[in-house]
Amino acid sequence: MTGRLVISKPRARPVPPVLVRYVRFVDALNQTVGRVMIWVIFVFLVLLLYASFSRTVLNVPLIWSVEMAQFLLAAYFLLGGGWSLLADAHVRMDLLYARWAPKTRAFADSLTAFCLFFYLAVMLLGGISSTHYAIVYDQRNYSAWAPPLAPIKIVMVVGLILIFLQATALFIRDLARWRGTPLPEDKAP
Repeated sequence: MTGRLVISKPRARPVPPVLVRYVRFVDALNQTVGRVMIWVIFVFLVLLLYASFSRTVLNVPLIWSVEMAQFLLAAYFLLGGGWSLLADAHVRMDLLYARWAPKTRAFADSLTAFCLFFYLAVMLLGGISSTHYAIVYDQRNYSAWAPPLAPIKIVMVVGLILIFLQATALFIRDLARWRGTPLPEDKAP
């Protein structure tokens, strides 16, 4: 021994196992819902093709087909939002982001997550209020078919909850990467 005092950098603590399980659960949930929602686009297409066939060949227009297609597309968009967030498939303005180091990107993502949380919280509160109104007053769409709006509003709230859960999981993942202790399934920065 030379008698020199060696000071080592303190090791960052790993992510608590409960948070790792939460991230894995939310990822698996949104991936499952997203894979189911992939098939809704085919139901949407079949519905519109049938409506077109019915109108042009059979001369029997369907008054419910366009509204049902709109509801299916809304469900597709809202319930697939969490999976889209997980797959990093949302549009991003990428002027500097791609050039940054992974730790810098993780730090920036964790900062901008607060804007996302605020936006989702406002949307969720509005969605819950709107859903409550639709259920209590049996709100219906103003059309010849006049379907109840409560089911699609419930889907809206569920979709927003899934997106909020995924945003939270991504926030945990980004904080772990920024600290230098990525989750076990993530690649090291």
